[in-house]
Amino acid sequence: MVHEYESFDKALQKICGEGCFLAEKRPVFGGDINDAFRLTMSDGTVLFMKSNNIRSYDNFKAEAEGLSAIRDTGAIGVPPILGMGKEGDRSFLLLGYVSGESRKKDYWETFAGELADMHIAGISGNGMYGFARNNYIGSNSQVNDWHSSWVSFFRECRLQPQLNMASTYFSSADRKRFDHLLSHLDNYLIEPGRPSLLHGDLWSGNMITGNDGKGWLIDPAVYYGHPEADIAMTELFGGFSYRFYGAYRERGLMENGYEDRRDIYNLYHLLNHLNLFGGGYLSSVIRILKHYT
Repeated sequence: MVHEYESFDKALQKICGEGCFLAEKRPVFGGDINDAFRLTMSDGTVLFMKSNNIRSYDNFKAEAEGLSAIRDTGAIGVPPILGMGKEGDRSFLLLGYVSGESRKKDYWETFAGELADMHIAGISGNGMYGFARNNYIGSNSQVNDWHSSWVSFFRECRLQPQLNMASTYFSSADRKRFDHLLSHLDNYLIEPGRPSLLHGDLWSGNMITGNDGKGWLIDPAVYYGHPEADIAMTELFGGFSYRFYGAYRERGLMENGYEDRRDIYNLYHLLNHLNLFGGGYLSSVIRILKHYT
């Protein structure tokens, strides 16, 4: 349950207590969608705030619910979720501030083990693929309708919506290739033994070093799916340490042939980047499309 407040002041009073006030507000840089700030309260409490226009209220709610779902697995760290609300024409999300202490020994091995624990512990209650609500991948909507099949879910809720948004980028020959890929997707992807909770947007920018020196997750786009989709995303923009991949594989969640499926999982994210940021991602999309068709 995410606490929702009707004003910024009421949120601060509830979180820090009556009489406590904002002593310092400093911008935090690094994101490309929201404004972010480090808030220091009069009693020394430090908070992290994201802020955007009022239209982003549902984005923040989806983010908080995703962090809550990850936290509820008890497997891996996320920042404390303190509340959200509206102030005039702005919306905000308040989280506990993460100082980023020095990394613990075996940082990557520990992160791999805890991510695997999340994938194992976060089991869909209805045995289906999707999530209880739609959410966002970046600023684009992400469809999470329930499906009994992983392949069907990935076709209908991942690739197809992004292709619809990006249709003007493709020639008639490209569209025929996409039609072929979608209609034969079960030749490439495999059904997992069970749906697992995924972060959904797992690249290096969406993990941080937590206050305990271990890897924590931020900015999720959660849903229940195949764990391989999370691992594939980690390899798309530079990758993690080789120690992470070795430790994750030891947990037995990677199935034979993963490397043959990896680019199909990442086709979703490349299409999303094409829709968000423009034609610079088109060549990567076409390269993957031609490889499989």
